[in-house]
Amino acid sequence: MLTTRRQALKTLTAAALASTALGRLSVYAQAPAAAPAAAAPTGPFTLPPLPYAYDALEPYIDTETMHLHHDKHHKAYVTKLNETLAKEPSFTPPADVDDLVKNLDTVPESIRTAVQNQGGGHANHSLFWLTLHPASSPSTGINAPKGDFAQALTDDVGGLDKLKAEMAEQGGKLFGSGWVWLVLDGGKKLTILTLPNQDSPLTEGHYPLFGIDVWEHAYYLKYHNVRADYITAIWNVVNWDFVSDRYAAAMKA
Repeated sequence: MLTTRRQALKTLTAAALASTALGRLSVYAQAPAAAPAAAAPTGPFTLPPLPYAYDALEPYIDTETMHLHHDKHHKAYVTKLNETLAKEPSFTPPADVDDLVKNLDTVPESIRTAVQNQGGGHANHSLFWLTLHPASSPSTGINAPKGDFAQALTDDVGGLDKLKAEMAEQGGKLFGSGWVWLVLDGGKKLTILTLPNQDSPLTEGHYPLFGIDVWEHAYYLKYHNVRADYITAIWNVVNWDFVSDRYAAAMKA
């Protein structure tokens, strides 16, 4: 009988332990999975689509560079701009990114530098895509500035050839990353301007008409370290119709 009782106690103890272990396993099995990482704030700004196919600027700007430049770099500026703005929810940015970078003094100081960098990148690239056009299209007038803009180009800069030479020189000696711009200055005169990083001419009080992005991501896959070859090639895909019309609209404003 004693042996039977001892065996019974062992059996009960083993059963209790097994029950406890199973209970723990059940708790573990039912525990919720870790929460997924929070999505980045979508924010007020979005990546504009390219106004042409990725291969439309071949052979002057290659397809892979266009994918990288638009889908990765420009998208990153938009994403980081929205993330930056989410840090100051009391600040309501203007709907147009141009107005945002034009009025940086209204941006909270805690995020102003980031907005200058990321907002400038978004504004600069949004204009950049529009100032380029497929080289194969016969209707673009890509090599022919027109109307009042063509005359201003002659009067203010010395003509198209002078513009190309001056922007090539300025772009070649710009240290590091940045842009070379053709802008309307405060007196509505055409001026060539270089700015570092993603600084916008709008912040400086100028109105950008056309800019050459001389960050390495704009040309390195095709032209490697020869920035001058990229600057020479890009003139083949400048949409002078767009630039001329942009100038005319700005002069009427």
